[in-house]
Amino acid sequence: MSSLKVHNSYTRQKELFTPITPGYIGMYVCGPTVSGESHLGHARPFITFDIIYRYLLYSGYQVRYVRNITDAGHFEEEGREAEDKIVKKAVIEKLEPMELVQKYTNLFHWAMRKFNTLEPSIEPTATGHIVEQIEMIKQIISEGYAYVVNGSVYFDVKKYADKYPYGKLSGRILDDLLETSRDLENQEEKHNKQDFALWKHAPPEHLMRWKSPWGEGFPGWHIECSAMSTKYLGKQFDIHGGGMDLLFPHHESEIAQSMVCNKHIPARYWLHNNMITINGRKMGKSYNNVIRLTEMFSGNHPMLQRAYSPMTIRFFILQTHYRSTLDFSNEALQAAEKGFRRLREAYENLLKISIDGSEEAGDKILDEKVTRLVHEFDDFMNDDFNSAKVLANMFEVVPVINSIKNGQLNSNCLSRETYSLLRVYFKNYLEDIFGLKEEIMVDNQKLDGVLELLIDIRKDAKTKKDYNTSDKIRNQLQQMGISLKDDKDGGVSYSLD
Repeated sequence: MSSLKVHNSYTRQKELFTPITPGYIGMYVCGPTVSGESHLGHARPFITFDIIYRYLLYSGYQVRYVRNITDAGHFEEEGREAEDKIVKKAVIEKLEPMELVQKYTNLFHWAMRKFNTLEPSIEPTATGHIVEQIEMIKQIISEGYAYVVNGSVYFDVKKYADKYPYGKLSGRILDDLLETSRDLENQEEKHNKQDFALWKHAPPEHLMRWKSPWGEGFPGWHIECSAMSTKYLGKQFDIHGGGMDLLFPHHESEIAQSMVCNKHIPARYWLHNNMITINGRKMGKSYNNVIRLTEMFSGNHPMLQRAYSPMTIRFFILQTHYRSTLDFSNEALQAAEKGFRRLREAYENLLKISIDGSEEAGDKILDEKVTRLVHEFDDFMNDDFNSAKVLANMFEVVPVINSIKNGQLNSNCLSRETYSLLRVYFKNYLEDIFGLKEEIMVDNQKLDGVLELLIDIRKDAKTKKDYNTSDKIRNQLQQMGISLKDDKDGGVSYSLD
């Protein structure tokens, strides 16, 4: 096994990674809240931890990767109005809550397939683990760190902090939290403002509800991850991942719950990716700057100059170290598209180069340089998964490959061993670790022109009441993954599925 170092958010330093059980890794990553469609900001953690998962597998570890689905009880505690997102959205969309959950879970999985992410080993849901959450809450109460008020259960943060270091992960200070915690719904029930809900009493109008020792209700947000990570990975596991926005209150609360029940911090290493910003501001619904993934793929958003493919977005995310802020712009995405295309073409050129001559390199200096650049791939990934530096080295090798392919450099300039090394490492990294699969590059302007022509032909057919032709155009485009939508004013829009 290689000497992997990771930046541990809990200790705020880079540490040598040593799994609890040699050769095996347990990794838990907070998954989506399926109350709506995922946006570009959501894509970053799932692509980031997919690459980490792939690299751990490449390094020879056997990994149990658990990524949950939050389909109930996303009860926001800090700085937002208390609400269950799924219930609220279900009412708006006139759907049963679990119908809404299934709709957005399917859409999330569809986007993950587009991004070529590997499926997790286990994908548990909050609604499928109500029993485990209730049992954990009962234990926290019995240990004296939670209290019941009017059918709701709250975690006593002040009492916990008397014994354990509350706020170490997020850097929050308890006394500051006492002063800054906002007044939220049912705040008068709590002993202290910073206490968080483990279980909430369900009022009569609440759609999602389960029986519990404290009456009918639903779980708090934080308890689900503690319950599911314990069930599938044990009292302590290796890696807990998620976005930086989950440091507080979610991950801090997870630690507190698990410390009470399991007497261990749940994970030894805490990894957090930074956010995607737009003009320096976090992408989020509260800022009204969200670009949904379907909009990214179709280009149907006022902030987008055109559509961007899943692999372009994946490459865009890979170009920056996962702990650094990544700022969105059309220019950056178009540069990523060109970079990805250039890298794929160089790889294809590499596979086409005919290797002749002796085992020795004709240009020993160049041969040594290429060999060093390639061997550094593993070094950079072992240094806290620095994909950006790996790509920089790849792009240093690209001109050499292209020059050999077009005859500017003799194929004998590199040794057979170096060619073999190049082919193995480019495949390993481009396809197996970075997950950058080949995709058909479409000229978007030409595609738009062809579609506009077909839409005009369909419109003429409808005007002539030739519904067979108009339906045929719509249906065949649908089979190719292009959906047409007739607007009320007679216009037609399209999206790429």
